[in-house]
Amino acid sequence: MGTFSIWHWLVVLVIVLLIFGTKKLRNLGGDLGGAIKSFKQSMKEGSDDSSSETDENEQAKKIKKNSGRVIDAEVTSKKKQKS
Repeated sequence: MGTFSIWHWLVVLVIVLLIFGTKKLRNLGGDLGGAIKSFKQSMKEGSDDSSSETDENEQAKKIKKNSGRVIDAEVTSKKKQKS
């Protein structure tokens, strides 16, 4: 009695179809597929971000290496002042 036969699963499927209807189940499947797709995409972007972080670390090391120079500059406003 611990295992279910194919007939048990068919009865369950019919009951689920009667309760929810095919349209809701189709929408549920589409939503689930979209969620999985976006999860995979975010995981892929996460691995790309980690490689860009190592590039940024390398650039920071180069800047620290060449940081002996002093740059003199003047900050001005882009807005025109009325006289």
